[in-house]
Amino acid sequence: MLAGHPLTTMEQPDAVEGRMFSEQPDGTKDQVLPTVHRDTLHRGLSARQVQMIAIAGTIGTGLFLGTGRSLAEGGPASMLICYTLVGSIVYVTLLLLGEMATQYPVAGSFNAYANRFFSPAYSFALSWNYWFNDAVSMASDLTAAQLVLQFWTTWNPWVVSLLFWVFLVSINAVHVRAYGELEYWLSFLKVITIVIFIIVGILVNVGVNTSHKYIGFHNWTIPDAPFVGGFGGFARVFVTASFAYGGTESLGVTAGETRNPSRNMPRVVRFVFWRILIFYVLSILLIGLNVPWDYPGLSNKTTTTSPFTIVFQLAGSTAAASFINTVILTSVLSAGNHALFAGTRVLYGLSVVKPRRYAPRIFSRTTPSGVPVFALLATSSVSVLCFGSSYIGSGQLWGWLQNIVGVSNQIAWLSIGLASWRFRKAWLVQGRPIEELKFRVGWTWPWGPYFVIITVSALILIQGWTSIYPTFSPIDFVSLYIEIPVMVVMYIVWLIVKATVARSAPPDASGNTLRHANETTPLTGRRKSRKIDLRAAFDIVDILTVDLHEDEYVEVNEDGAEDRAREQRLSGRFGWFWRLFYYIA
Repeated sequence: MLAGHPLTTMEQPDAVEGRMFSEQPDGTKDQVLPTVHRDTLHRGLSARQVQMIAIAGTIGTGLFLGTGRSLAEGGPASMLICYTLVGSIVYVTLLLLGEMATQYPVAGSFNAYANRFFSPAYSFALSWNYWFNDAVSMASDLTAAQLVLQFWTTWNPWVVSLLFWVFLVSINAVHVRAYGELEYWLSFLKVITIVIFIIVGILVNVGVNTSHKYIGFHNWTIPDAPFVGGFGGFARVFVTASFAYGGTESLGVTAGETRNPSRNMPRVVRFVFWRILIFYVLSILLIGLNVPWDYPGLSNKTTTTSPFTIVFQLAGSTAAASFINTVILTSVLSAGNHALFAGTRVLYGLSVVKPRRYAPRIFSRTTPSGVPVFALLATSSVSVLCFGSSYIGSGQLWGWLQNIVGVSNQIAWLSIGLASWRFRKAWLVQGRPIEELKFRVGWTWPWGPYFVIITVSALILIQGWTSIYPTFSPIDFVSLYIEIPVMVVMYIVWLIVKATVARSAPPDASGNTLRHANETTPLTGRRKSRKIDLRAAFDIVDILTVDLHEDEYVEVNEDGAEDRAREQRLSGRFGWFWRLFYYIA
């Protein structure tokens, strides 16, 4: 039974694969086909799949390839410090997002929350920016596939990118369960690979390598290490780290298609990121210990070599290095799959946002299986950028795309902080009890949103230091800062469009222009009127009037059944097996 399809008095759930039957007067049961809602997403992702999606969105090209660029530009110490700092910021950001996504599991994720609690104009600019981020991420992943293939051959690598593109679009066009299952197993393979890499990395460091020598911290003491490029190199690593951690915020995008979000979203938020952070910190530490920052071909204009592949080569196994490179290729496929899914859902969210659509209605059209097919085609079409590598150089193009995506990720995290700040303030101002929050992380109150806003703003400003000093690099500067003026321009465009629509809106019975529910309303008093005018001028949502009950998730019968089935398994004879299964899966 689909969520939101209530049982009538004559409909009862039968224990036959969740199908619906209606009881007839003679006692027989006829199957009742569930109502299929057109132009809506389906809640087809399980907790198992959502957890792996969160891991898959983060453990990808940023870790397997981006660490090579980070090591070459900043050195081992800069890489370890920056990835740890950014990981800490993102963890708090994920907690703030989980708080809102559990309460309001809607399509659009933080874009919808920014529209609802902060500013429709800002949300308009943010949403299109983040959609472009996901679309460019897919192009970046297809370009990364070309870099990975250079380990074996340099013959027309764009052919593989084309084949990957066709495969990913086909998978995402079937059903959300097909996407979720593919993502689950690709992610499982990546997790196993990282565990093996950690073990091999430790062995290589203590002497099990081709030189039969203990490495220890030797690569931290070679010339220019451990901080390569000084402060500029250190600052530059922040954008590659942000690229690597990008995708965690798209966890909220899956909320609109997650079963029992009141229970599953908090589980995912609480546990997944700690696993991700552990994987990142240990892997990056071992990369910095075993791979020198000046390793030939680690990162340059034409190529980028995965430090994971280098470590297996140092272990003396060419076959293992080839295998790990194959796994990295599958991780690129996984990352592209995740970016395409997230970008498609963001564009769908743009087309259904209230009270005014941010995108044409056509992008809200879905297939009977709940796939927004036109949004899928529009998002995947941006990936033609990857074919420009034949003229620019795969390494150079991937670096530029990495900058753009990294900054876009930071803007997304900043927006989550802004939306959370206004959401919490509205909750308190309107007098709703804290106990009514379905998920609340007490230790982040009240400082969490302020911490995210301040730290992410600082990252955005300082990470482009090397594009300005000691020599100005126009292309690097543009790739690092172009999104800021674009956001400002789109913000102003929305204000102009809104003002034009407002002037043409029909007046109500009292002669005042009609307003939408989330827009500001006039108050009496000159001092208050000035404040309202200023807020209205910048299209800031009034937290006194924003509806905190709309879109709140109400549990359905299926949610309770899933929880009861889980508890029954855990308390049964094979409870130990199910505990192990849930822990691993």
